[in-house]
Amino acid sequence: MALYETLYSFYGPQHWWPGDTPFEIAVGAILTQNTNWGNVEKAIGNLKKHKMLNAKVIHQMPIDQLASLIRPSGYYNIKAKRLRAFIDYFVGSYGGSMARMKKGRTEKLRQELLAVNGIGQETADSILLYSLGKPAFVIDAYTKRVLSRHGFIEMNATYEECRQLFYGELDEEVLLFNEYHALFVMVGKEHCKPIKRCAGCPLSVV
Repeated sequence: MALYETLYSFYGPQHWWPGDTPFEIAVGAILTQNTNWGNVEKAIGNLKKHKMLNAKVIHQMPIDQLASLIRPSGYYNIKAKRLRAFIDYFVGSYGGSMARMKKGRTEKLRQELLAVNGIGQETADSILLYSLGKPAFVIDAYTKRVLSRHGFIEMNATYEECRQLFYGELDEEVLLFNEYHALFVMVGKEHCKPIKRCAGCPLSVV
């Protein structure tokens, strides 16, 4: 909590995750793999422009058309297959309703998401937390870098080892997990880079 409180007092609330609907947030979580958010916004913008940011529409769309629409996100052929795999699961299991999906138990949903081709732990937890409002802590490269440099984990720690660090120390609250992950991203972008810039970092005294 000392890390969280320091970051929060320095940066303030981050208002994550950007997106107009829970479904849009889930799509963004899949498309953001291996690219920056600006490219994802362009891809989602294409889907919106053509009135195709809809689970049932994407479910029936030819895969090459989907790939063309999400081209700005990079690796678009691969991501089209991953997005379609998620849509197939989402429509097949929950009728394309995020409200219905949200009623599921967190761990059951997590296992279902991890069984979808192309969805790994970070993406699954992002969908759970930001799209479904479930208390899932997201571990990304920024989080691991900050934690390892401050001696909380080894840099080669597994995703699950990092994840359990937070479940063991924090109350499982959606807002807390949401803000904490967003704050890790902020400090990672500003200071805790591959070549670190410790001067001015809010965590330099923690």
